[in-house]
Amino acid sequence: MTDKKELFRSLPKVDDILEKEKIKEALEYLPREIIMESIRDTLEKFRFDISNNIKKEDLYKNIENISQIIIKSSKDKIKPKLKKLINATGTVIHTNLGRSLISKEIMEKVIETSSNYSNLEYDLKEGKRGSRYSHIEDIICRITGAEASLVVNNNASAVMLILSSLAKKKEVIVSRGELVEIGGSFRIPDVMKESGAHLVDVGTTNKTHEFDYEREINEETGLLLKVHTSNYKILGFTESVDLESLVEIGRKNNIPVVEDIGSGVLIDLSKYGLSYEPTVQESIEKGVDIVSFSGDKLLGGPQAGIIVGKKNLIEKMKKNQLTRALRVDKMTLAALELTLREYLDEGKAIKNIETLKMLTMNIEEIENKAKKLYDLLINIKNIKIQIKDDFSQVGGGSLPLEQIKTKVIIIKSLDEKISKVEENLRNLNPPIVGRIKNDELYIDLRTVREDEIQVISEGIKWAINNYRGE
Repeated sequence: MTDKKELFRSLPKVDDILEKEKIKEALEYLPREIIMESIRDTLEKFRFDISNNIKKEDLYKNIENISQIIIKSSKDKIKPKLKKLINATGTVIHTNLGRSLISKEIMEKVIETSSNYSNLEYDLKEGKRGSRYSHIEDIICRITGAEASLVVNNNASAVMLILSSLAKKKEVIVSRGELVEIGGSFRIPDVMKESGAHLVDVGTTNKTHEFDYEREINEETGLLLKVHTSNYKILGFTESVDLESLVEIGRKNNIPVVEDIGSGVLIDLSKYGLSYEPTVQESIEKGVDIVSFSGDKLLGGPQAGIIVGKKNLIEKMKKNQLTRALRVDKMTLAALELTLREYLDEGKAIKNIETLKMLTMNIEEIENKAKKLYDLLINIKNIKIQIKDDFSQVGGGSLPLEQIKTKVIIIKSLDEKISKVEENLRNLNPPIVGRIKNDELYIDLRTVREDEIQVISEGIKWAINNYRGE
């Protein structure tokens, strides 16, 4: 056995590595600090290999290729961590994969606005400072029917701002069955506590009545809060107070009624074969004083928290010091405004907003995509593939019980290494994310674009051949 001391002595010195021609060239376009870090990491890896009895010839081969290893490591270190990927899971509003997609046409306009100076807070007509919210308030109010609006960075922020502005140090009455938790363990009671409001929960998990609200109202009551349980459903022996009744209780006691509607749907999706989900417009029509909702769920826009309702209450929020901390930037405002403009024509919204387009896509179109991918994969050896009926999900905490008919490609590896194939797909550029079920890989074509089919086929071929070592 080769003496380990001899192998350790064979490792090049840092100064010698820096004198290599390829490293000198790399220093022209890669940060020196990153290259130095890669050199240290590479040498440490070689020392580890020696300690773990690497073969002499393998170590010498690695040393011979050290420049390439260091340059590749350096390039990997400076690659952006946030990257494009292909969503083949069938979950349309996938929270872990960035939720709603913004169309390329909208993003081109966002880039134009964001890469130049703009009238973000400048009134072109008056020639003086303006408000960043003025660009979007009119379109929001026109679509929702509200008197006024305000946009912050997400819906949790919207709820916190509402509570802080209207009910700080006051009591907020909410049904116990609506004390929801959203992603990342953010909970309504915790948001309420941070806002300075005091939670008064009424009723039970499955049943809340009008008298539950009425008997808790007192001089300390700041508002009545209704939270739409968009991310779960309680079925069976249940009862809740409808919006009209809660609005009537609020009016009778001169207490504002606030609804956190969550998903922010602006179109009745039941017309397109999905389950009914209450729209923002309906809440305003029923007399709710303030409604908050997300911009990047069923609305199909960028991440934002949108607040609509009575002008006098919105004005209080605009004056709250939290508003500046929670405000949105020019890119979000541009993307949201352009998305909302699609809603001026419902047909255009369904066609042009990616989230709505995917959710309402007919099964024939999905099947055609499945057949195209199937034909590209059929000749791969040692796997079994088939097209099957399955169900996609809405995702993003919206319509949790909804199952949308779809077509999937199911891939089964005959040597039972499908988990390795799935892992390899995640490590491609761009990564391809499917789902594993019953030791089979599912590729759901609902969330796959036409121009991604060829990329997926090539990725699957590579992923399968890679684990075989071909």
